[in-house]
Amino acid sequence: MKALMQRVTQAKVEVDGQCIGKIDHGIMLLLGVDRDDNEAKADQLLHKVLHYRFFADDDGKMNNNVQQVGGNILIVSQFTLVADTKKGLRPGFSSAAPPALGEAMYDYFVTQAQEKITVATGKFGADMQVSLTNDGPVTFMLEV
Repeated sequence: MKALMQRVTQAKVEVDGQCIGKIDHGIMLLLGVDRDDNEAKADQLLHKVLHYRFFADDDGKMNNNVQQVGGNILIVSQFTLVADTKKGLRPGFSSAAPPALGEAMYDYFVTQAQEKITVATGKFGADMQVSLTNDGPVTFMLEV
């Protein structure tokens, strides 16, 4: 399971011209699911996301996590994150979860996150338009 997370001042996701998810200060999180992912890996990744210290403290150092700064998370499924890009000029997706597993793991991750923090989401499998203002910019790839 992979998460590309960006510190943002705002982010939103639209489907068919309608805003379906929006946050102000917090994390824009793109979530990719591999075929061997499970709930334990999702729990481990969520723990990292919620506790990763990449928000500034009073001294301007990255010592605070999203919960400490009162931020929110916009979670968007991102199939292409799990692409194999090591060879050639075309991505391979053989390690990606099949759609049913991908959606189940995405839904599980979102549900677990909602128990701990305010969450907005995209729509699994939809053609989405995502916009954001990256704060810093500060972007990290987390994997479990």
